[in-house]
Amino acid sequence: MAELQPIEAALEALLAEVSPLEAEQVALEDAPGRVLAEDVMATLDVPPFDNSAMDGYALNALDAGKRLPVSQRIAAGSPAAPLEAGTCARIFTGGEIPPGADCVVMQERVTLEGDTATLPADIPQGDNIRLMGRDVRKGEPLLAAGERLEAAALGHLAGQGVTQVSVRCRPRVALLSTGDEIIEPGTPLKPGQLYNSNRPMLKRLLENFGAEVVCVISVPDDANQTRALLEQAANEADVVVSTGGVSVGEEDHVKAALEALGQLDMWKLAIRPGKPLALGRLPRADGSQARFVGLPGNPVSGFVGAWLFLRPLMGVLLGCPTLVELPALSVTADFATSTGPRQHYMRVALEFTPKGITASAFADQNSAVLSSCIKADALAVIPPHHQVVQGDVINCLWLAG
Repeated sequence: MAELQPIEAALEALLAEVSPLEAEQVALEDAPGRVLAEDVMATLDVPPFDNSAMDGYALNALDAGKRLPVSQRIAAGSPAAPLEAGTCARIFTGGEIPPGADCVVMQERVTLEGDTATLPADIPQGDNIRLMGRDVRKGEPLLAAGERLEAAALGHLAGQGVTQVSVRCRPRVALLSTGDEIIEPGTPLKPGQLYNSNRPMLKRLLENFGAEVVCVISVPDDANQTRALLEQAANEADVVVSTGGVSVGEEDHVKAALEALGQLDMWKLAIRPGKPLALGRLPRADGSQARFVGLPGNPVSGFVGAWLFLRPLMGVLLGCPTLVELPALSVTADFATSTGPRQHYMRVALEFTPKGITASAFADQNSAVLSSCIKADALAVIPPHHQVVQGDVINCLWLAG
């Protein structure tokens, strides 16, 4: 019997010789969720000029406490003239601070009589002014390569007037489902058949991890067709992901097909769920290789395997460090358990309290119980031959992004 391999060895084998994909230029409006391929430097100061943080009156702080005539009105988007000595300017939020003014007093603190404003005495220099370059300085780094472009980063780029951005090409993934018993929703079930729950689940996870699922293929329990469809998938994708067919049953043809066509790097892991997981490489017609990840057919094993293996693989292909490793948390266990020779990844819900984070485990941790994944916030990592009692501090991998 082959020795079970630890997850660390499996990840090392999976990510060996993997490098980021090429870059492409996309419009900013098409960039949400994409990963920057190169550093972006600021070409503008943000804000580009000193401006008012509120509606009020701009003045020189030396004139605080006086009655001053209002010499101009400055709306956002309008240029400001130099402030006449001994006057103040009516100004609105975002309005340019006029030369000669060095503070703004909010309008609620000003008494206005005609065109004359009575100002309070306690107005410090710089009050209520957003200085030029407070957020971003021209010539300084704006965003680093590997940044995933979510809402704030997209706004940062738009604030520089960026319309095109260089991002990593999305990893192309072929998603294969094996087994004559697996059918697609919409078809009446016959005795012994199951609906394909893995396909939509994994497709969504892969897309969340930044990939593009370019083809979905149903693979029958036939050795020759399995080889042919694996070969087809490898030529269409950067990564081939299959579910089922990697165990030792007579109808499990995927592992044998992988060995016949390419290279098996790792098989049988010391993890629960997900022991029969195959990692390898498939040749492509152009001489390159597609990575292969063969997940077990049980849906929970596929769910956990996707977070542990597909997410870091997508992270390396995208050059995105935050995808490569799941955030680790130390939490208090609100459950008791013990493990055998395999490391257990338990589905848990997290509760954030003033005293810390508590993890509650779902009662049924069987690898076929997909409902345990629906509200799971994290995977509690329980080492082999380990006992956990309620109140113990344990490590969790947060299922974030």
